[in-house]
Amino acid sequence: MRKATTRKKSAATAATGTSAAKKTTAKKTTAKKTAAATAVKKTTAKKTAAAKTTGETAPAKTAPAETAPAKKTAPAKKTAPAKKTAAAKKAPSKAPAKAAPAPALKDESRTAMVRRARRMNRELAEVYPYAHPELDFRNSFELLCATVLSAQTTDLRVNQTTPALFAAYPTPEDMAAADPERLEELIRPTGFFRAKAKSLLGLSTALRDRFDGEVPGRLEDLVTLPGVGRKTANVVLGNAFGVPGITVDTHFGRLVRRFRWTGQQDPEKVEAEIAEIFPKSEWTMLSHRVVFHGRRVCHSRKPACGACPIAHDCPSYGEGELDPEKAKKLLKYEMGGQPGQRLRPPADYPGQPAPPLAGR
Repeated sequence: MRKATTRKKSAATAATGTSAAKKTTAKKTTAKKTAAATAVKKTTAKKTAAAKTTGETAPAKTAPAETAPAKKTAPAKKTAPAKKTAAAKKAPSKAPAKAAPAPALKDESRTAMVRRARRMNRELAEVYPYAHPELDFRNSFELLCATVLSAQTTDLRVNQTTPALFAAYPTPEDMAAADPERLEELIRPTGFFRAKAKSLLGLSTALRDRFDGEVPGRLEDLVTLPGVGRKTANVVLGNAFGVPGITVDTHFGRLVRRFRWTGQQDPEKVEAEIAEIFPKSEWTMLSHRVVFHGRRVCHSRKPACGACPIAHDCPSYGEGELDPEKAKKLLKYEMGGQPGQRLRPPADYPGQPAPPLAGR
């Protein structure tokens, strides 16, 4: 009995020792795991602190070695140069041409602009020494009527129409007594013939009744005539009376803005600003030169920049065709080997006379 009891106690003791050993081992394992976890936390904390110091915000659980390269190779940084290169490849020649004058113009003083404008005028004088009004006329009355008719049409069409008109009504007295329907039929090719016939009858009557059948030589008198504004008055004064004047027509206004001589849109304001840039003696011929250049080279939609003789001074160079050979094909009238607008051009005109209107 004693032996059996002793064996049971020994077995119990052994079991107790084994259980204690297991518990001790478990505690040691747990302690190791806790220590390892603490070490990982400390390492992660250090890496997180380093990431914050360098401006990175990678999460603690994400491997920094993989996240950092992904941010450094973000597509935005690689795409930006690629876009610039693509833009440069699309327009390698036009971009510099447009951008080149910009810095100088941005800081261009009033004095520099005036000097540039006058230099351009001198160069245009060398290109178009034969510049002239492109309306056929023999006296001030014919010029006045032709200028009124030139609204909303070409000078060529007016020149093809006026021979028959002036053959029928050579003087203000004759035209004032004209039959309206007959007058309308004669000027029909110029367009807006009813309104223009009314203006011709009105100004002819005014010349007959108020000015003894003579065209007045003062702007303040001319603008009182029906259908006559400052533009028409300046054309007549400058070319029939030798009185300097600036003619702001469609071509002139377009070019002086393209040349950056003015930014005004209103014709009277354009006239006033251009008059301050050039001496009075140049006003009439300046008008002819600019209009000539606008009709032959510096077209509205597609200027022939590659064939322009004043391109080096033009702040808008690059808006049109830059290739010299292609630009030459855009030139018009005598510059392009084609007939001019006058049926009876001046003797020094280097081009061909315009043909008469068919059937007239």
